[in-house]
Amino acid sequence: MLVTPAYAQAAGSAGPSLIAQLPFFIAIFAIFYFLLIRPQQKKVKEHQAMVEAMRRGDQVVTQGGLVGKVTKVRDDGEIEVEIATGVNVRVLKHTIQQVRSKTEPAG
Repeated sequence: MLVTPAYAQAAGSAGPSLIAQLPFFIAIFAIFYFLLIRPQQKKVKEHQAMVEAMRRGDQVVTQGGLVGKVTKVRDDGEIEVEIATGVNVRVLKHTIQQVRSKTEPAG
C-alpha cells in the first residue's frame, strides 16, 4: 500500500511529442511579438524621431519632470534647457520625455 494508484498511472504514460508542441510555441511567440515586442519597437522609433527633431525654442519635459525651454542643441547628445529665468541645465537628449510645444521653422 505504499504506492498510490496515481503514481502507477503516471509511470507508464508518455507526454506529447515535440512535433505536437511546436505549433503551440510558435503561436505563443507570435502573440508576444504582436502584443509586446512590435509596439515597443514602434515607441522607441517615435521617441528617436522626436529627439532628432528637437530645436531651439521647443518647450520640453524631461524624465525627471523638469519643464523648460530648449536654449541650445549640441551635437554631442546634450541640450541646454532653461528651467527658470537665467537658470540653464544641460540635459541628455534621450532623457527628454515629451516635446510640449514646437517652435515654427524659420523660413
